[in-house]
Amino acid sequence: MHQHLVAAAVWNYRQGNPGQKLLRKVATGETRLVSTGSNDWLSSGGNLEPCEGGFRFSAIKAFASGSPAGDLLITSGRYRYPNEGWQVLHFPLSLRANGVSIRENWKAMGMRGSGSNTVVLDNVFVAADSIGIRRPMGKYHRVWDIVLTVALPLVGGAYLGVAEASGRIARESAIRRGDDGVTCELLGELESEITTARLAFDSMVAITNNFEFQPSPQKTSEVLVRKTILAQAVIRTAGKALEVTGGAGYFRSLGLERLLRDAYAGQFHPLPPRKQHRFSGRLAMELSLDDESGTGS
Repeated sequence: MHQHLVAAAVWNYRQGNPGQKLLRKVATGETRLVSTGSNDWLSSGGNLEPCEGGFRFSAIKAFASGSPAGDLLITSGRYRYPNEGWQVLHFPLSLRANGVSIRENWKAMGMRGSGSNTVVLDNVFVAADSIGIRRPMGKYHRVWDIVLTVALPLVGGAYLGVAEASGRIARESAIRRGDDGVTCELLGELESEITTARLAFDSMVAITNNFEFQPSPQKTSEVLVRKTILAQAVIRTAGKALEVTGGAGYFRSLGLERLLRDAYAGQFHPLPPRKQHRFSGRLAMELSLDDESGTGS
């Protein structure tokens, strides 16, 4: 998740916008970025209250990957302007600022190494000049066309690694045991699933084109579709690997059960399959991409 925030900053910098100072801090190992965007989406969470010099912000932000080792929280909150109504403001916060705490609650089914704890923000000061983006709450904004296009290939790469590791374990197991008339067929099915995941990943990377892309909802949809294809193929690959290895795969010592648990997390990164289908379908029908429920879901 740190990498996708850096990637978005790189794209922004290449367009001639500020950001060199932050990128230098990241490159020298001084700053590790933590995102709360995956659970915020269009409407965000937590309300901002005005104060001298800025705002006070309270919120509970879940799935803050890398938070145990992070330095800077990239987050957002809501503020109701008298004339413009509800707006979402995006801003950075130091994870060592007064009022910031981390709940050590990432006791998850899989992807336990990501450290995606919940960050609690209690009356934290947000300087007015730290606000980087202001957008109408619940409205689709072009920032997602940048973030998702650079983020999802990076996210997808991790899950492709899960699929490839699962396949490696299955192949080694099959070779040791020899073919029993069924194993080679199962392994062939597994190879097809891994290939599907690889093709989806390679296509996402091609769309991002080493940051040489023009953001658009169409490109975002194309990447989201491929992310769904990849995530589902990874789950099928890990499941097929378990079938290939037979009872041996059920033992934790083989390492496959962990990969199977990790594989299931891929579907929850933005956007989950149903929400992706809705996004891509509405785009195809030339309908609004805004959140019509008012909840950001």
